[in-house]
Amino acid sequence: MHDDLVDHLTRSSPLSRGEALRVVQDVLAYFDETTEDYVRRRHRELQAQGWLNSAIFERITADLGYRAVAPPELTLRQVRRIVYG
Repeated sequence: MHDDLVDHLTRSSPLSRGEALRVVQDVLAYFDETTEDYVRRRHRELQAQGWLNSAIFERITADLGYRAVAPPELTLRQVRRIVYG
């Protein structure tokens, strides 16, 4: 799977084929996360760092636009509903 990307990484970096394959698999798994799972995970991470919810929700809303495949734009209320149900 994604042999062309693995080949590119082995040519352009010091990674072995096995290491490049693991990197590709890790990156794909990271971006395979659903929007809801991402929002909940980032909320927990930022809350653990001492952020207040008002700042957390704005940060998450802004960050969603930078995901590999950007989800539809969520309002602050939608982000809160994902976190709290």
